[in-house]
Amino acid sequence: MAEQTAPPESTGRAGAISAGPPGPAAPDARPDRPDSAVVRDALGVGIAVGLSGFAFGVTAAGSGLSLLQICALSLFVFTGASQFALVGALAAGGNPYTAAAGAFFLGVRNAFYGLRLSQLLALPRAVRPFAAHWVIDETTAVTVAQPTRRAARLGFTVTGLTLYVLWNLTTLGGAMGAEALGDTEAWGLDAASPAVFLALLAPMLKTTTERVTAGLAVLLALTLLPVLPAGVPVLLSALAAPLVLFLMGRRKRGPGTEDGTTTQTATTKGGRDS
Repeated sequence: MAEQTAPPESTGRAGAISAGPPGPAAPDARPDRPDSAVVRDALGVGIAVGLSGFAFGVTAAGSGLSLLQICALSLFVFTGASQFALVGALAAGGNPYTAAAGAFFLGVRNAFYGLRLSQLLALPRAVRPFAAHWVIDETTAVTVAQPTRRAARLGFTVTGLTLYVLWNLTTLGGAMGAEALGDTEAWGLDAASPAVFLALLAPMLKTTTERVTAGLAVLLALTLLPVLPAGVPVLLSALAAPLVLFLMGRRKRGPGTEDGTTTQTATTKGGRDS
């Protein structure tokens, strides 16, 4: 009988054979997803959110905008939260410039999304200006969840196309049917904007800092709403972010310290003397 040789043990050198079973895969080495799964998720998001364009059309018509103005907002602005913020401020009697400023600042977040998506998608330069129009919350959420560039491009395209087409169609339907519905508040459609926005925002608040910032922003907006013109409380609620960051910085430095190094220095000296 031939003598059996024990498997060589790992020595840590290049080319050495590991003795045990292979270890777990690296965190970034996620398996690719089937195209059907990506398309299914993208269609689900696009259809679910796209239907809320009906509520926007009705709300915008109730705020006094014409059918052409309503459709132009969905075609060229195409960022639901900003559109709802604009028509909501106008419906409350706010200044058009203040309403536009609030909508603008809400839309600025899409620029930061674009910085991340440009790396994930790596689209040709000729396509980027058109793709930038679809950089919104929903397309970003679907894209960043994909394991490969191919899946990310597919998810972005299907979500963007589905949502853009359906949002504009339902906006048109809502604007044309607003007169038949009568008072939009009686149907509760004035609550569609905050409901959709909260449904999109809530899953993104994963840390305590994010939840505290969001809660403080809501508190500021509700407190200032009765005393300031429409649209201004939304702008001032953005102060919640720097306020939370300032309080976090003071907490990390600790009480009785001026530059955040006193406690650390005292601990180091105590360790050396003992």
